Amino acid sequence: MGFFSSNKSEANAVPWIDLTSEEQLDAALANNDQVTFIFKHSTRCSISAMAKTRFEREWSTPDFSFQLLYLDLLNHRDLSSKIAQQTGIQHESPQLIVVKNGKVVYANSHSAISAQESIQKASH
Repeated sequence: MGFFSSNKSEANAVPWIDLTSEEQLDAALANNDQVTFIFKHSTRCSISAMAKTRFEREWSTPDFSFQLLYLDLLNHRDLSSKIAQQTGIQHESPQLIVVKNGKVVYANSHSAISAQESIQKASH
């Protein structure tokens, strides 16, 4: 195994779902059967790329029902504004917002984003 190799198996790959429409967002935020993780990512920002890579390295599949939404901010900036409006969390990039039973249980941005902390907050 080389220096840059990863021993993370494909079975543990991060199950991103592209967030591309207001209808999809509305359904996700109204879904009380699943925890919704929303990762806002700017594909042109090196800080955002670092936060996403770190998140993916930390990710472990939680033992509760969830969906992990990926928002490409360059293509869907309007959805970011709608997320801010519906959650009350001011837009930042990169940013992770976790919603459980209609309430934000975790929100962080930049280097403060933590997959493990977000999973822990969502599990309570």
